[in-house]
Order: sequence, then C-alpha cells, then structure tokens
Amino acid sequence: MTAEETGLRIQEALDQLTGGEQPAGEQLVRELMAFYGDGLTRLVRALPPHTLGPLLDDPAVAGLLVLHDLHPEDVTARIARALDSLPEPVELLGFDPGTGALRLRRTRSGCGCSEQDIEVALACHAPEVTAVELDRAPQLLQIGTRPPASAEVR
Repeated sequence: MTAEETGLRIQEALDQLTGGEQPAGEQLVRELMAFYGDGLTRLVRALPPHTLGPLLDDPAVAGLLVLHDLHPEDVTARIARALDSLPEPVELLGFDPGTGALRLRRTRSGCGCSEQDIEVALACHAPEVTAVELDRAPQLLQIGTRPPASAEVR
C-alpha cells in the first residue's frame, strides 16, 4: 500500500465521518494502523538484527512491535522482559494463553510494586495478558518470648 493510496482511503473515511457515521471512525483507525504497520514492517526488516535488541526494553517501541505483530520474541519471553523491568522481583507461577491469565507471586514481603505497576509493564510487552493474579508470599510466623503488650494477663 502506498502513501497515496492510504491518503485517499483516509480522505474517504473522513468524508464519511463528517456525515456522522460511526463505522467511518473505525475505518479511519484501520487505515492508519495498516499504514503505520506497513512502514514499521519495512523499518524492522531493514535493521541489522542486533540493532533491534536494545530497543525491545523501550515500552513504546515494544508496544508498537507487538501491536503490529513484529516483535521478535514470543509471549513467554515478553512476559519475562516485562517482569524484569519491575522495581521488585516477582515469581512467574504460570500463564494460561487461552484465558490470558497470569499468576505471579511476590518474592519478598513488603510493599514492593503494586498490581497496577505489573499491569502497566505487561500492557506494553505482553498485551495477551488480560488478568493478573498476584499470590502473596507466605507470612512468617513471629515467635516472641512474651505476649504482645495488648494481651491481658489473668
């Protein structure tokens, strides 16, 4: 598809959009996505293989590559890359590609990163993940030499 062809399709969609038709907006987005996808495909193919690697950690670049099915890594590697970008490590317990559910466990007790932090990291690198289940690390039993101050002695 050429830039001229894309321009004509976009102009047609815009003409329909001014008539108040909702499908025209969807058509406009499809045309722009196809145009950007073709351009990105040509760029990725023109790059020497080793130059793309460092760019995969950039959420914007990774998101565009995933969106246009150009990311060189499979979903498992992209999930691992997203989890590695978090400020606190989490353990991958499993991923169900059928449902998009990802199970994780915090490896340290404490505040760490929030579920929202995890979801943001995954959104760019692995949008196939549609649900995150975060298991809590087991709490250690605290054994003391005397009862807590709030306990009453009888």
